[in-house]
Amino acid sequence: MKACIFDMDGVIVDSAKYHFLAWQRLAEELSIDFDHHDNEALKGLSRVDSLERILIKGGLLLDNNTKEVLMEKKNKWYLEFISDMRPEEVLPGVKEFLVMLKEEGVKIGLGSSSKNAQMILDKTKLAPFFDVVVDGNQVTFSKPDPEVFINGARQLNVLPSEVVVFEDAEAGVDAALSGGFHVIGVGDVNVLSKAEGVIRTFEGLTPSDVRTMLNL
Repeated sequence: MKACIFDMDGVIVDSAKYHFLAWQRLAEELSIDFDHHDNEALKGLSRVDSLERILIKGGLLLDNNTKEVLMEKKNKWYLEFISDMRPEEVLPGVKEFLVMLKEEGVKIGLGSSSKNAQMILDKTKLAPFFDVVVDGNQVTFSKPDPEVFINGARQLNVLPSEVVVFEDAEAGVDAALSGGFHVIGVGDVNVLSKAEGVIRTFEGLTPSDVRTMLNL
């Protein structure tokens, strides 16, 4: 385990709820029902793919210009929500785990489809922990394509087989596995059953626990 790459929303910070609120607000404007179950299907997807899912649910066919306007509107609301994020919104045990990785010389990367990743890392004071940040501004394909993780490994100068990815979405787990990475799911074992290991939280987790879980 030479490096760890983390997804962001729902893995290291509690920003996923703000995506939900922004998408729900947009869906309501379009007279489309959107609940937490619908939001689960958007985890790990890009903004474009997320909008497409919502439009399909509502049976709407829109031109590309209209879609761009809707995505900008959603992102404006999301940015308003996250502009007040604080370090307290870092999920339990995450900072302690990052400190232990640093102490052991394990490289740390972020692999997120969010285009606002750097802003959130700055707001929550996590930015100094990350050697590399690969976000939606640097990738062409969204998860389950492994591009975001492959770019991260390349920038960290490690092989995929030397990296452990932490993901809370099925699409992210699929992306990591298809790219040849080790992967630990963060959340519900029933949703993340393809992952090599699943944790509910980072509380009490050590790098040694991760190596044991993955037989590294």
